[in-house]
Order: sequence, then structure tokens, then C-alpha cells
Amino acid sequence: MKIALIGATGQVGSRILGEALERSHQVTAIARNPASLAPRAGLKVLALDVSKESDKLAAELAGHDVAIISVKYSQVDAAPILEAVKRAGVPRVLVVGGAGSLQVASGVDLVDTPNFPAAYKGEALAARDFLRLLRQETAIDWTLVSPSALLQPGQRTGQFRIGGDQLLVDAKGASHISIEDLALALVDELESPRHSRQRFTVGY
Repeated sequence: MKIALIGATGQVGSRILGEALERSHQVTAIARNPASLAPRAGLKVLALDVSKESDKLAAELAGHDVAIISVKYSQVDAAPILEAVKRAGVPRVLVVGGAGSLQVASGVDLVDTPNFPAAYKGEALAARDFLRLLRQETAIDWTLVSPSALLQPGQRTGQFRIGGDQLLVDAKGASHISIEDLALALVDELESPRHSRQRFTVGY
């Protein structure tokens, strides 16, 4: 599959890149500063500021089977990225979202709870706004994956649960997932779609 990965040098994006290349996909890795990406079979590297060069982004996206968006939503307006994907005629987009929009009770999102960390609130709200935008989208086949509340580097175990709009917690009440398993779940969804025009979540 021919994949355009936007945000390929980030913590999550770099794991998605590695997972996709290990599965023999062709990946165009798009980042503002992609110098950290070493040459690999199946990898094309593109230096591009997606927040400022939407016309060039649309031109570069043409011909890809899918676009993956993995950015910091408080720093990058993702709406023009989505428009570039549509203009390029890319039929499908997979999005890495945030945990803040997951529900902890009926009608209550994690980001709206009293103890949600203030340092992460701006990013969580921006990511939720993009999810709401996607839910109004009818012209493209989209899927968004939200991690559990604690997302950090760890092991690629392949042993995780998949949920919908509710925050997943383990038997001890913790909500967590490794970045490696998040990347695995996203590429699984890429290869075997199960959540067309839906958000799903992964957790232990």
C-alpha cells in the first residue's frame, strides 16, 4: 500500500513509520524537519511544512492510497491537511487523535473532568475539535484512533483491547497503552479496516 504519513518524525509518527515499513508498505514520510529519518527500503522522505504549504501538500499526496495524520493539534491546524487530502483524491485518511475526547461517563469526556492535567488540556481540546470536524465529513473515508490516557514508549506486545468512545481501563483502574502497540493497532486498521467513519481506542 502507498501511504503518506504526515508527522513522521514525532514519537507516534516514527513508530507508525517503522511498523508500516516492517510490513513492506511504501511510505512517503512528511515532516517539517525530516533529517532524522535514515534511508530505508520503501521510504521516501519529504520536507514540508503542512501548516503553510497546503497546495504543495495536495500535489504530493496525489496517488497515495491513504494518508495518516499524526500531529500536535495545538500546534498544527489539521483542517487544511484534511482539505489537501480531499483535493489530492486520496480515498482514505487515518488519524491519531487524543484520549481527552474519550468518555468516562455518559456524556462526560475525559478532558472535561476536574482532575484532567492543565498542561495537556489545550492539546486535548484541539484534538477533540478535529474529531468533531471528522464526524461531519462525508467526502472521505476516515478513521481516528485514540490512545488510552497514558501513552508512552514501551513494548510492542500485540496484547491490547479495542474499544469505541469509552476510555479503557485495566483491572487496576489504569488507562494506558504503549506507543508501539498504538502504532500496531493503527497499521492493523490500515490493512484490515473495521472502523470506517468511526473513532476507536486501544488500551491494556
